[in-house]
Amino acid sequence: MTNKKNGFFTFMFSLLPGAGEMYMGFMKRGISTMAAFFIVIALSAWSGIGVVMFVLPIIWFYSFFTVHNLRSLPDDEFFTIEDDYIFNFSTEKDKTILFARKYKNLIAVFLIVLGASSLWNNLNRIFLPFLPGRLRDFIYSLSYIGPQSMISLAIIALGVYLIRGKKKELDMLEDKGENHNENS
Repeated sequence: MTNKKNGFFTFMFSLLPGAGEMYMGFMKRGISTMAAFFIVIALSAWSGIGVVMFVLPIIWFYSFFTVHNLRSLPDDEFFTIEDDYIFNFSTEKDKTILFARKYKNLIAVFLIVLGASSLWNNLNRIFLPFLPGRLRDFIYSLSYIGPQSMISLAIIALGVYLIRGKKKELDMLEDKGENHNENS
């Protein structure tokens, strides 16, 4: 059972993603939020791709405002909130499978870009010391620009994909509206 807690300690614990939820008794929600936060840090550090860290403020704000929204709920609403993981794949298995099928190519491209960028950084650390001066400088510059450029291209491709998908959806709605009007 969850309990409302002291406002000062709620605020202090809410500064660390997941800790505020756990302090209020939402252990599953807190652990999954904290895990997501620190997994993003570890992934960014391990892969050498700092741009992954852009997710951290999103997780932090989500956690901070969730804690304060939970604290501000009336008691009768607060006690009805169930503690569950923020990424609950077992109860929504069909939705998860549908999401994975729908965005399979997008997920694959993201993983390929992330893996290629990490591989590029690691190979540079191994082979760069053995190259002559000008070539080493060129490859070092390229190693800084290359992964960032790949991620930039992936972000642009994602944007184009989303725009095209929305346009197709709107076109389909217009076609259905015209067909419905013709049948009436």
